Amino acid sequence: MHLWQFFVAPSRAESQQTPARRSAAATLARSLAAGLLVICGALSAGTVAAADEEEMRVGMIGLDTSHAIAFTKELNKRPASEPLGHCRVVAAYPFGSADIESSASRIPKYTAQMRELGIEIVDSIPDLLAQVDAVLLETNDGRLHLEQALQVFQAGKPVFIDKPLGSKLAEVVAIFRAAEHYDVAMFSSSSLRYSEGAQAIRQGSLGRVLGCNAYSPCAIEPTHVDLFWYGIHGVETLYTCMGVGCETVSHTSTEDFEFAVGRWADGRVGTFRGIRTGKSGYGGLAFGEKAIGEIGSYGGYRPLVIEIARFFRTGEVPIAPAETIELYAFMQAAAASKAAAGKPVAIAEVMETAEAAADRLLAGKLTAAP
Repeated sequence: MHLWQFFVAPSRAESQQTPARRSAAATLARSLAAGLLVICGALSAGTVAAADEEEMRVGMIGLDTSHAIAFTKELNKRPASEPLGHCRVVAAYPFGSADIESSASRIPKYTAQMRELGIEIVDSIPDLLAQVDAVLLETNDGRLHLEQALQVFQAGKPVFIDKPLGSKLAEVVAIFRAAEHYDVAMFSSSSLRYSEGAQAIRQGSLGRVLGCNAYSPCAIEPTHVDLFWYGIHGVETLYTCMGVGCETVSHTSTEDFEFAVGRWADGRVGTFRGIRTGKSGYGGLAFGEKAIGEIGSYGGYRPLVIEIARFFRTGEVPIAPAETIELYAFMQAAAASKAAAGKPVAIAEVMETAEAAADRLLAGKLTAAP
């Protein structure tokens, strides 16, 4: 007997009941059956909603970085683990940098690999936006991010913008302003922020952090502020451990190294060492009230991709915009200090200049929000 028949089929005892009792029993049975149908309907609707969530469509802009392939493989892996099971990359617009050879030369290869992964390659950003619910802006060239991000914001799609967020601080400020204007959720981060050691320190494993020395490789791209291109990884690590509040930065640069010293408003000191020769890697040392601890090694892309997937599903931005802006201001101040022979440069000074430049970058570009 099926479950629904249990509620409606009469038993032998019921068949011997008076008409009045049989009528009451029938009414009760009908009520129970109706209730069961409601429950089944709710369960069915929940199944449909879950299926819809699993099919959240993600589009990618820029196939000039290895991140494009790595992120797609993580998000599209099946069977998917719970943190990543509700997002799938479905389409990509390939074009990014045209004049940074190390990036532009990768586009044909990565485009072919994305096709092999079953990703549709489209001809324009508008074509992409028409097909997706959320966007990974992966273009390696930060100079293009403002123009590309504006199209995403105008379409109202949540977006993760990979590092470097811009080629200079003014572009970073302009992007955050535009996101606020269009009321669109966005964030940007290096994958180093989500390494296990850095996150443990941020959560208090050493007690309050009193100082930090972070390091990473530091190749320089002439079209970008010195530390933006690759030093961002170590500076993101520094800020993950230290948090905001830096007031001044002094910087020393040689052919093989970059060294920036930040002084926080509460007297704490944090440093970044950029490496271009000898043994390289990612990590550092944090000094806490309770202990001194290694930040640890790089944990790969997956922890960041999990944060991106959670952000797409919930709309909750995992990093305060003020923190991301300040860590880029730290790097801009380091460049200004380098130009001034190592003289300390105030974060407030570079922010004032960037705010004025952002006004010019956005002049006439912010249309009415949808």
